[in-house]
Amino acid sequence: MTAAARATRAEVCVVACAEAWRGDGEILASPMGTVPTLGARLARLTFSPDLLLTDGEALLMADVPPLGERPAAVEGWLPFRRHLALVTGGRRHVMMGASQLDRYGNQNIACVGDWQRPSRQLLGVRGAPVNTLNNPTSYWIPRHSPRVLVERVDMVCGVGHDRARAAGPSASRFHRIVRVVTDLAVLDFESPDRTMRVRSLHPGVTAERLKAATGFPLDVPDGTPPTRTPTAEELRIVREVLDPGGLRDREVRA
Repeated sequence: MTAAARATRAEVCVVACAEAWRGDGEILASPMGTVPTLGARLARLTFSPDLLLTDGEALLMADVPPLGERPAAVEGWLPFRRHLALVTGGRRHVMMGASQLDRYGNQNIACVGDWQRPSRQLLGVRGAPVNTLNNPTSYWIPRHSPRVLVERVDMVCGVGHDRARAAGPSASRFHRIVRVVTDLAVLDFESPDRTMRVRSLHPGVTAERLKAATGFPLDVPDGTPPTRTPTAEELRIVREVLDPGGLRDREVRA
């Protein structure tokens, strides 16, 4: 059996997240979630060795430990004030989550319903506006559904292409949404009108299933390629080095 045939959906998602940082060079990777964290660490150990990784608190890691373990070697100190300077200077590629995400890449993590009287209170806006206006930004969606991929977000936290364009050069100059990785597909915004398009379908996912799970019309062209599957070496790194406890499978269901 080939490595591709053995890979689980979670492992395909890890590699898809890793690919978001390919070619980024010496910048800070800021993954949010188990699968994106594995993706950033896998990228550092394979095709993006210059990536900077943190322990999630205040240290830049010189090595790449398994999930849940402290680094054995530290290469720098990154307190909150210095982290903020990195954010405003664009030397960071963040992969955030989204409670809602629309076709232009507007993200909501604040509330569901009217913001003056929401039916659900969520995290709040937090750093999403600055992230999206000053840094390359990607998104990780572990449950691709019409409740998350929506026609219109209830509140804008992360700024999408339409709003950045309408706000003018001060907002659009450094605005870049690189990738959206979900448990069904990889998407981007490299379309003429900067709306979401399908980049690849995960193995076993059909165009019909993806369309049914999306809350707005989504074109899936004939010939859309499958998402790249892990190599044998990537599988070894994920399973034996980075996540021997299998935490990835708690975030993604096949």
